[in-house]
Amino acid sequence: MTVRQGIARLAAMEEVNFLVTNRIPRRLMTRFVGWLSRIEQPWVAQPTITLWRLFCDVDLSEAEKTQFTSMRDCFTRSLRPGARRFDPDPAIFTSPCDSLLGAHGIVERGQAHQIKGAPYHLGELIVDEAEADAYEGGLYATLRLTAGMYHHFHAPCDLTVEHVRFIGGDCWNVNTPALKRVERLFCRNARAALRCRTADGVPFLIVAVAAVLVSDIRLAFDASSPAALRKGDEMGWFEQGSTLVLLLPPGFAFAPEREVGDRLWAGDPLLRVK
Repeated sequence: MTVRQGIARLAAMEEVNFLVTNRIPRRLMTRFVGWLSRIEQPWVAQPTITLWRLFCDVDLSEAEKTQFTSMRDCFTRSLRPGARRFDPDPAIFTSPCDSLLGAHGIVERGQAHQIKGAPYHLGELIVDEAEADAYEGGLYATLRLTAGMYHHFHAPCDLTVEHVRFIGGDCWNVNTPALKRVERLFCRNARAALRCRTADGVPFLIVAVAAVLVSDIRLAFDASSPAALRKGDEMGWFEQGSTLVLLLPPGFAFAPEREVGDRLWAGDPLLRVK
């Protein structure tokens, strides 16, 4: 058995995975990793990148560059132009990021699910009960970015970002073992709620949820004023893997082939205007 296979076997043991990634000083470890990842010294950067790639399935073949000055530089890498194609059909709402499709469905009684059987209230997620009411009967979708994925997220349609609310919180892991064990996890973690509006005037929300070892959520636009973006334009990035939660009002339908666990690439069709 190789080292990578051994690590994968341990990661598949949910109790071990949960203990290792959550029963640690999460905030202290997250601050430490944030500091370590910024060190631009080859004797630090190269071993940490090698160790990260040992634990994670990382594909750097599409990266814009091949040499990285720090672990953070590698985490937050950009891709070569054209590496992601966004479906041009204006009726298609695309995936904003590379991800695994998690819990998704219809918002009922103001609730979504972080995993089957584990509901949470949208009003608590976005800290605005009145705004959450607008999504009753609409759709929610959970998009989880694993640690080795491309960490940028993009506009899923032509849109205007009208407001950004930063919400402080914890940094629980957001993988399946944690989602099964920590109630209302997305409502506990630090997050940024981006209130958006499509070119046709339809409101929707993108909630970027941080996680353990994620030292920051960065935005590619000035959040102090409305920002108009075209489909595929960069919206921001995580400084390691985490989660986006999408909230849409009634009037959308999921692409019929989408199921929990599907691997998505930024630009893939996710929803369609009815």
